[in-house]
Amino acid sequence: MKLARALAAQLNLPFHDAIAKVRDNEPQKMQQNRYHQCRNLDGVFEVSANLPEAPVLLVDDIIDSRWTVTVLAALLLRAGSGPVHPVALASTSAGN
Repeated sequence: MKLARALAAQLNLPFHDAIAKVRDNEPQKMQQNRYHQCRNLDGVFEVSANLPEAPVLLVDDIIDSRWTVTVLAALLLRAGSGPVHPVALASTSAGN
């Protein structure tokens, strides 16, 4: 969250602490396949703030499976955000 807050400040964008992790789960990189990666995120996050109907910059430090940003983007859209644009500093996937 510190990264997202700092990025928003540097870009002069509003910051919303909108996503809460409500349940612990195993790391995505420990899952056997895509099915398990997706299932591993079921019920883990919820949107905890009202969002403006504007584009959202979803910031993550490292992307392992891509499922986390996919699920979070879907939750943000369902909560009424505008288009979601994911940004990450690094990816652990080969070829990215």
